[in-house]
Amino acid sequence: MLGIRRTLRSTSRRLREVKMLLDGIRNTEHPVMAHMIPIRRCNLSCTYCNEYDDFSKPIPIDELLARIDHLGRLGTSIVTMSGGEPLLHPELDLVFRRIRYNGMIAGLITNGYLLTADRIRALNDAGLDHMQISIDNVMPDEVSKKSLKVLDKKLELLSLHADFHVNINSVVGGGIRNPHDALIVGRRAVELGFTSTIGIIHDGEGQLRPLSDVERKVYMRVKKLGKSSYAQLNYFQENIANGKSNNWKCRAGARYLYICEEGLVHYCSQQRGNPGTPLAEYTIEDIRREFITEKGCAPYCTVACVHQVSYMDFWRSPQTLTAPERPMTGKHELVQIAGSSHR
Repeated sequence: MLGIRRTLRSTSRRLREVKMLLDGIRNTEHPVMAHMIPIRRCNLSCTYCNEYDDFSKPIPIDELLARIDHLGRLGTSIVTMSGGEPLLHPELDLVFRRIRYNGMIAGLITNGYLLTADRIRALNDAGLDHMQISIDNVMPDEVSKKSLKVLDKKLELLSLHADFHVNINSVVGGGIRNPHDALIVGRRAVELGFTSTIGIIHDGEGQLRPLSDVERKVYMRVKKLGKSSYAQLNYFQENIANGKSNNWKCRAGARYLYICEEGLVHYCSQQRGNPGTPLAEYTIEDIRREFITEKGCAPYCTVACVHQVSYMDFWRSPQTLTAPERPMTGKHELVQIAGSSHR
C-alpha cells in the first residue's frame, strides 16, 4: 500500500508540475515561485546564515493565509515555506493545506531537526509536495550543526514515511572543512531514495570564489550521482563553480517573489528592499514592471531558485528598466548546483 500511495502522489505531483511549466511558458504575467517566511526564528545558528534570529514570534496564521490567498489570486504556481526554521510555526500544516486549496504546489525548506514520524505523516496529510534539507557536513562543527551524524535518523524516518519528494542539499566552499563530506551526504541521499543537490558557500562578503581543485572534483562527482534532474541544466552552475559571471535576464519580482515576515515582496533573500512592496498591494502591473527590469546583481547572482525559475523566459522580452541599486544583505550565499534523479 505504501508503494502504491507514493506512486499515486508522485504521478499527481508530476502532472501538476507539467501544468506549471506549460502555464509559465504560455503566460508571463504570474509568479512561478514564491518563498514565504512564516517565522524568522531558528533553533540553530549556522555561522554562514543571515536568514534567522533567535527571538521572533510566528507570523499570525490569519496573516499567512491572507498572503497565500493573494498569491493564489496572482496565479502563483509554487509556494515554499522557508525561514528561519518554518517547522517552529505551530500552525504550519494549515499553511500547506491553504496552498493546496489555492491550486499551488507546496514546498518546505527545513533543517530537519524537528521531524518525527508523526510530524512527517501530518505533512503528508497537509498535502506537502516537496521538502529540502541542507546537510553541511558529516560531523557537526563550529560552522554548522546540520550534520549527517545528527540528521541520518531523520532521513531514515523520511524514507519510511514521507509521501512527498525529498531533496538533500550538501555544500562545498568557504567555511566547509572537508569538501568530501558533500559526496558522502549525496550518496546517502541517493541510497535512501531522495534527490541530491550540491551548493557553494561563498566568502564573508557574499562574493563568488572559484572552487579549489579538490572542491571542483567533489562537485563533479556529486553531479554525476544522477543525470535526470532539472539541476543538470547547469551552464549557470558551471560558471558559479569557476567564479565566472553569467549573462541572463533575472525575472525576480515577477516570476519569483520573496515574501519576508513583514509581508513585503523582495527580489530574493539577498536583495531585500527591492521592490519592498506589501504583498497585499502587489498587482499584475508590478509583475509586468519587474519582468522588464534589469537587476544589476544578476551577473554574479548565486540564488539558484531565481535562475531556474527564469530559465523559461531567457528568450523573451529585453529588459528596458533598471532596478535601483541597494547593498547586498547576505554574509554568505548558497546555491544549488547539481542534482540526482527522483525516486
